[in-house]
Parts: sequence; structure tokens; C-alpha cells
Amino acid sequence: MACTSCSTSDGSAPKGCQNKGTCGTDSCNKLTVFDWLSNMSLPNGEAPFDCVEIRFKNGRKEFYRNTEKLTLSIGDIVATEASPGHDIGIITLTGELVKIQMKKKGVNHKSAEIAKIYRKASQKDIDIWSEARAKEEPMKVRARELAIAQKLEMKISDIEFQGDGSKATFYYTANDRVDFRMLIKDFAKEFSTRIEMKQVGFRQEAARLGGIGSCGRELCCSTWLTDFRSVNTSAARYQQLSLNPQKLAGQCGKLKCCLNYELDTYMDALKSFPDFDTKLHTDAGDAICQKQDIFKGLMWFAYTNNFANWHVLKIEQVNEIIAENKQKRKVASLEDYALEEVKEPLQDFNNAMGQESLTRFDQPKKKKRPNKKRKEGEAVGNGPAIQRPAGERTQSQKIVPNKKPNPNQNPNANPQGKAPNSEPKSNQNPNVNPQGKAQNREQKPNPNQNANPQEKAPNAGPKSNPNRNNNQKNRPPRPANENKPDNKIIPAKKNDPEK
Repeated sequence: MACTSCSTSDGSAPKGCQNKGTCGTDSCNKLTVFDWLSNMSLPNGEAPFDCVEIRFKNGRKEFYRNTEKLTLSIGDIVATEASPGHDIGIITLTGELVKIQMKKKGVNHKSAEIAKIYRKASQKDIDIWSEARAKEEPMKVRARELAIAQKLEMKISDIEFQGDGSKATFYYTANDRVDFRMLIKDFAKEFSTRIEMKQVGFRQEAARLGGIGSCGRELCCSTWLTDFRSVNTSAARYQQLSLNPQKLAGQCGKLKCCLNYELDTYMDALKSFPDFDTKLHTDAGDAICQKQDIFKGLMWFAYTNNFANWHVLKIEQVNEIIAENKQKRKVASLEDYALEEVKEPLQDFNNAMGQESLTRFDQPKKKKRPNKKRKEGEAVGNGPAIQRPAGERTQSQKIVPNKKPNPNQNPNANPQGKAPNSEPKSNQNPNVNPQGKAQNREQKPNPNQNANPQEKAPNAGPKSNPNRNNNQKNRPPRPANENKPDNKIIPAKKNDPEK
């Protein structure tokens, strides 16, 4: 039960009271009690109950009498009677519900031995109490080291200081009796305070420290369970649980308390079942029970000479066979009474569109294969490749006569029809074509050449040398037809009208 400040916010996320175990309404602590009479007023002339419930560290709670007639409410910090000195605690319950809790714990509310409340705690009392609480954790570590040095088979689980810091109570667990007289002397010398040793059980230790169970919730003993009933392994057998100590044991190392929660329901259901050790006598052989389903009322039997085959029978059919056996008569076989197992059709939840397939992203994407190099003489185009002889020319090639140079033409002009605003390269020979090859070399047909022969790589062509350009300007141009053949083979342009 959470307090009002722990209610959920937008998005169903818990806000949290952020009090770190000291919630003002005491509804977030261990063994809390919901005050369902808080909004009800007392009848006229009825005095409020003079006892209150006060919580100390972890789940320790005590009942105190309000002899000073103080106005107390849940969450108030008060100073209570202790021996010696005084203790500091937080009020967790007031009113008529305290009488019910005292009756449940077996405390007589009319007894004169009930301790009393001194006053509401002042700021000085709270400061001393906070300083004492801060010493508990490092003291526990040191106390365990001293116990190990004494070679004592005990475990110090928790330390609780009194509110005024005058006494420290050590809670420990042990399987046998422990002689800790020398240990107390070491504690008193080390911590310089009064020492009290108190032994608790393993379940009480788990209730004080708290934790999370295998079900994912807080431990029952630290939230609402106050009485620890004995749990036997027979409770697991009646519920047909596997006798695995690791699964049946809780945080305390003992059997889980929740094994007793549904045990009565199972015991009532098993009254209508025959004994598990009952044998059925048939002409085919004796049969022994192997399994039973309490919820469906079914039992599985197998022949002693064939334990592999199980036969399912209802409780009524088993009782009928047992009645026949009591009259010293055998039935023919279990197959006459066995239920036919009907296989349920498999439910296929596949989506028709295939959008919910869990393996739709597992298949790797197919990579595109790179285009293989075309063989020499292979035609370029969208159609199928045509094999041609090595010496045969294609339509993209033609024979043109070697043109003579025009004396009026600028030797640095662009013969390929480039834009006039492009700057000519100063170190380029006028007799060299723009592809960067000399004209006196015969070009061979390139089957991998693009459809547009004018395209070239951006880095193609010789690099310019500024020192060499000055020397080439004064040189006369060489004759264009020197040492060159009359004809050459060059690729045709796209816009050639002769194509």
C-alpha cells in the first residue's frame, strides 16, 4: 500500500515520495498497516484509545501508552521510554486499530507494563538519532571482521542504535549456541558503547532486511506476513511440485511460506481422487498411476510391463475399475476406458501480407554482380553481343584521310569543339589530339569504350610546366604531315552526319 505522494503520474510512472524509507505517512515501510478508520470520527463521549504503535529500524514495532495526552498523528517522531535512557521512533498507527493489533500480537492493552511516551522529539533529539544511525553500517563491517577473527560460526546481520546513542543492539543468526563473551569485550573496547546481543531466526532476519522474491515482488515476511508457520515438503508433494531445494527455498534458505497459501485448496480437491499408490488389475496386466491432473480430474496409468505407454482415464472410470477389482474381477484392459486424445489443430497466425514475419530481415540483400569485361570485338549496345573477326571494323569506326594543317588556324585552338572560353594548355603540342595521345600512333578499337568518345577522365592529359612553356613559345611549329601515314582510324563522333 503506497502513500498518496507515491501515486502514479502521467504515463503510469510512479512518482515516489523520495523519503528514502522514512515516509511521512508510513505507508511505504515494512509491515505497514492501512488505517481505514482515519476518516471516521469517534462517537460523542468516546475517548480515543490511549495506546499507539511506534516503528523503529526496519520492521521492529512496539506499543506505547500516551500518558501525557499528547496530540499525536501518523508520522510524528516521538521520544519513548527505554532502559536506560530514551529511544526515538515514528508513530505508525493510532486509534481503535491499535487495540486490534495488540490483540493480534497477544499484548494486553490494560497491562501496566506497557512503556510510555515521553514527548515529541526535539531537533536536538533528531540530530543525535541521525548521527547514531550513520554509524551503524561501518560498525557492522568492523563487527563482522572481529567475529571472523574469533572464529565464531555466527553472522551479524544488523545493528540498531538506541535513539540517544547510549546502546547498540547486534542482531545475529547462528545454527548452534555461540560463546561470544570474548566478542562482547572486543566490541565494547572497539566501539566504546554498551553492547546487547540478540539472536534471531533466519526468517526473522529476512523479514528485517527485506528483499525481492522469485515472484518479483517484495518478501511477504517484510510487507504483511507476521506469523511464520512451519512448511513441510509434503506441501510441495500435494501440489505436484518438483522437490528441488533451490526452487522451493526462499531468501532465508528455508522453504517458502507461500507453499502453504494454496495447500488447503489442493487438499480439498484431492479428496475426490483415488490414492496415488492404487493399482488397477486387468487381464493385460497390472497398471500403476504415473501422473494426475487435479484441475481436469484426469489420471495417467501405465502397465508394469510397458511403462512407455500411458493411458488417460477420468476419475469416475478409475473408481469403476477399483470397484470391479474389489469384487475380485478384472477388466479386459485400460484401452477400453482410456480417453481418445484429440489433437488440437495448430493455430497459424501468419499474416497474409507477410508484414509480421520475424525472419523478414534475416535474409541478406542480393548484391548486384559487376559487369564483366566485354571481349574484344564485342559490339556496344543494348542488344545481344555480336562476335566479329579481329580485323573487321564496326559502324562506330571509319577511315578518314589525314587533313593538312591550316596556316590561318591557331595551333592552340581546340580541334574537338570545346567552348571558346576554355584556356588552352601552353605545353600541349598542336599535333596531339585532346585525348592526350600523339596523332602518329594508330588507335585500336576499344570494346570497353563509352558511347561518347569525347568523355575523358578529369585527370587525363599531361601536367603543365610553366618553365617549359616559355621555351615552347619561340619554337616554330612542326609540319603536320611529317613521318605520318596517309590514313588513320579514329572513332566517329555522335553528331557526325556520315554515320
